[in-house]
Amino acid sequence: MSDPEPRPATAADVPAVKAVTDAAYHHYIERIGLVPAPMEAGHAADVAAGKVFVTGDPVVGLVVVRTEADHLYLDNIAVHPDAQGTGLGRRLLAFVETRARRLGLPEVRLLTNALMWENRAMYERYGYEVVERRKDGAYDRVHYRKPVS
Repeated sequence: MSDPEPRPATAADVPAVKAVTDAAYHHYIERIGLVPAPMEAGHAADVAAGKVFVTGDPVVGLVVVRTEADHLYLDNIAVHPDAQGTGLGRRLLAFVETRARRLGLPEVRLLTNALMWENRAMYERYGYEVVERRKDGAYDRVHYRKPVS
């Protein structure tokens, strides 16, 4: 499996986007007691809106981003379990940060479930700082930001 520069996802990638997202998040269901929000996302709508970038042939990683007025929001980052531990997550984060800079946005923002401690440790290792922790409905979420300009 290769992981070239992420490319915009196409409609043909929607099944792979769902499969990679489900594979990456499925093990959290038991831990958090809920289906993680990325597993229930509107993958086809996100792809159609140009928010999804994928990497690999077959697809093994992806990011879902949303451009806001003052930041790039990282809505989802997912790496298939078979590709975890290869540095792909780090490379996808670097892609998002580079995209924010190219768009002239000063920071990247994201959130993760408080019980996804592996993700929290990764974000903090790569320079993301905690902004706040708050309950959003049934989800206990930690919000992060990273200046990129």
